[in-house]
Amino acid sequence: MTPLHTLSLELLQRLIAIPSFSKEEDGVATLLQDFFQQHDVQVNRQGNNVWVQNLHFDALKPTVLLNSHHDTVKPNPQYTRDPFQPEIVDGKLYGLGSNDAGGPLVSLIATFLHYYPKENLKYNIVLAATAEEEISGTGGIESIWSSLPTVDFAIVGEPTLCEMATAEKGLMVLDCIAKGKAGHAAREEGINAIYEALTDIEWFRTYKFPDISKTLGPVKMTVTIINAGKQHNVVPAECHYTVDVRVTDCYSLEELLQIIQRHVKSEVKPRSMRMRPSGIAENHSLIKAAIKLDINRYGSPTTSDQALIPAPSIKMGPGDSARSHTADEFIFVNEIAQGIETYIKVLDEIVI
Repeated sequence: MTPLHTLSLELLQRLIAIPSFSKEEDGVATLLQDFFQQHDVQVNRQGNNVWVQNLHFDALKPTVLLNSHHDTVKPNPQYTRDPFQPEIVDGKLYGLGSNDAGGPLVSLIATFLHYYPKENLKYNIVLAATAEEEISGTGGIESIWSSLPTVDFAIVGEPTLCEMATAEKGLMVLDCIAKGKAGHAAREEGINAIYEALTDIEWFRTYKFPDISKTLGPVKMTVTIINAGKQHNVVPAECHYTVDVRVTDCYSLEELLQIIQRHVKSEVKPRSMRMRPSGIAENHSLIKAAIKLDINRYGSPTTSDQALIPAPSIKMGPGDSARSHTADEFIFVNEIAQGIETYIKVLDEIVI
C-alpha cells in the first residue's frame, strides 16, 4: 500500500464507526475537521460541511472543486453485520457508508493532500466534504456554495467503478390530486376520484417525451405512491398520488411541468425545482482527459449533489453504485487505491 492508500483506509474505518445519518453528521464533520487540522491544513466548517483549499491558493487562477458527501442512509434491516463496525474480510471493507460515499470521499481527500503543497498548479483545488446528500437536503453543498471560491468545474465523488458519468438526470417529484365528488357507493352518486386519476396515471405510464438525450436517454416518469378513500361505502372525492420524474438535459424542469399540466386533469404541484439535470461539454478538459486515459464515459440515471452544483461537473469514484444502500455494504480495499490513482491521473492532465 502507498502512504496515501493507508491513510485513506484508516480514515474510512474511523468514518464508518461514527453514525452519520443525514442531518446527524456532527460527529463525522468533527472527525474530518480534526483530521485536516492534524495535517496542518486550514479548515473551514459551516454546519456539518467541511472544506479546505490548497496551500498556494491563488484567487487569479481558476478553481476545481472535489466534492463528496459524508452522510449515510439508515442501515438496511437485512444487515447481518454491525453497520458501524469496520471489518476487512477477504479484501473487502464492510460498514455502512463504506461504498456510498466513504470510499470516494477518502480517495478525494487523499487526492487533495497529494496536490495540497504543490506550487505552480494551473488550477486551485478545493475539497468539500458535505452533508445531507442522501436526502437532497438544503443543509449540504447548496448551503455553502456562496462561501466557496468561484468554482470553474467539479468532480463529484460517487461509486461509479471509476468510470466517468458525464451527465446526470435531474429529479422532479410531483404531488398530484385528482378531484371527484363524494357519494354513496351503493348508488349512482358522486364522481369517483380514483377513476379520474386512472386516466392521468395511464398517461404518466405511457407518454413518451419526443426529445431523447444523447447521454441520458428519455425522460422517465413513474407513479410511486397513491392514496384515496377512507371507508368502503363512500365514493372518494380526492385521489392523491406521487410521480417521480427523472429529467434529462433536453428539457428544463419548467418546460416539463408545463407539458405535464397540459396533458392531465389532476392538480399537479412540484415539491421543488432544485434537482436539475447536469453535465459537461464534450470538449471540456475533463472529457479530453478521460478520452486520453481510456476511461469509460456514460450518462447516469441517478441523482447526486451534481444536481445542486451550478458549474460543469462529472461524477466519478471507486466502488459500485449497485452496492449502495444494500445490507452488509462494502468496498474492496484495492478499489480505494484505484480511486486515488484515477483521480490523480485525470487531474494531472489538467492542473499540472
